[in-house]
Amino acid sequence: MNSKSRGYLLVVVLMCAFALTIYGAYTPARKAQKQQIVCIKFKKGVESAAVEQHMNGFAALKAEIPQVVSYTSGKTILPNQAAAEYDVVHYITFQTEADIKKFENSPLFKHFVKENSANWAKKLTVNADIRS
Repeated sequence: MNSKSRGYLLVVVLMCAFALTIYGAYTPARKAQKQQIVCIKFKKGVESAAVEQHMNGFAALKAEIPQVVSYTSGKTILPNQAAAEYDVVHYITFQTEADIKKFENSPLFKHFVKENSANWAKKLTVNADIRS
């Protein structure tokens, strides 16, 4: 292959790489249409390290379970330092109700529950549609 052909080939390869990059940047993200909210109240005396392990373990499920579109979480807050009924809240979004069921029945989620539920005083799960 002569140098002129190699030069054209290099230009074509670079243009293809650029086109793939642009295509990836403008491909629409998966649209979340369902949400699951999981509220957890920890038993009295549960150490903060166990709570942190719980939070990190739940957050790790997003990367490991493909049905999860997005995930956020936080500790509950109430005005005037009132006692919260739950300590932490997890917000998980999905595309379909079937994805929620796959998530709940996944071995990874079941393992997470088995490893952490001994520290829970109570758990509330709410599934809902997402309105735009």
